[in-house]
Amino acid sequence: MLKYTFILAALLIIGLPPAFSFPSPDVWRLDNDEKWTLISPDDKFLVAVAEVKKLVNTGQTEPARLAYEQLKKDFPELADPDLDAFIEADLLFSQGKFTKAYRAYEKIIKERPQSRLRPAILDRQYAIGTAYLGGLKKSVLRVIKLKGDPEGVRIMETITDRAGIQSALGLRASLAVVENYHKRELFNDEYDKWHDDISPQYKTGQIAKDALLGMAASKHAIYNRQPEEKRAFYDAANLLTARTNYENFVDNYPKDAERLGTSEIIEQIDEQLAEKHLVIAKYYHRTGHIQAANLYYDMVLRDYPQTDAAQAARQSRNY
Repeated sequence: MLKYTFILAALLIIGLPPAFSFPSPDVWRLDNDEKWTLISPDDKFLVAVAEVKKLVNTGQTEPARLAYEQLKKDFPELADPDLDAFIEADLLFSQGKFTKAYRAYEKIIKERPQSRLRPAILDRQYAIGTAYLGGLKKSVLRVIKLKGDPEGVRIMETITDRAGIQSALGLRASLAVVENYHKRELFNDEYDKWHDDISPQYKTGQIAKDALLGMAASKHAIYNRQPEEKRAFYDAANLLTARTNYENFVDNYPKDAERLGTSEIIEQIDEQLAEKHLVIAKYYHRTGHIQAANLYYDMVLRDYPQTDAAQAARQSRNY
């Protein structure tokens, strides 16, 4: 039973190619010599599980139910309360009743935390979370339709907590949340997810690169989200954080930085920082506070000498 249960959990996660066609059901296959031979029990099991998964994923609920019943009949050692509860949840999933399906899967995890079907359950919950993040609305009181993004985020965060962010599924769930935050322009939340959850766990490799670049881009996006004519009046903290992360990216991944034009983005940030100081300088100049104006003009000239703002500061400074 243990052998088949682990295989069942694995196959419900990763799937198989479409099931083969046999001259008589569940008995024969075409071998490498193009001769029909009797298949082994293990082969029958793999094909049966693959067929169930295909039926569930394509919304064929009644055929899926019958296939599950046949699976239990052919492999009675699988039949236990875990599988029965999983089948009940899976049939709800097949019908697209994701809220009810999620609750049913959740009930298994809470009542049977050591269930050997736990990996398959988390994978199904990941599929439900993906649907919500992809635009599926959540029904409330069977009438009200709410955006599913918050529910999708909650589901993905739960999956990461349970699977661990170092696992493939936990990481995928966290990255799905990042992508959703970016799509909804929740750049502060995106930055926090990269900075607090992902970056500390991935110090090297592609995820480390993505995290560093993601932190830089999200902070820059927070500043750029403001109307261009008003940006200079907003706090520079986000720009400074973005610049630091972009500089770290250049230092750590010079080839990638060159390919992505990261140095040009840093130059753009320098222009924006210089423009902020220049706007303040012009304000003091216009109101007659020449000493204060010169202080800010000098900051532009000292810190950002190659910018357009520096050229304007040279022309405006009152010596």
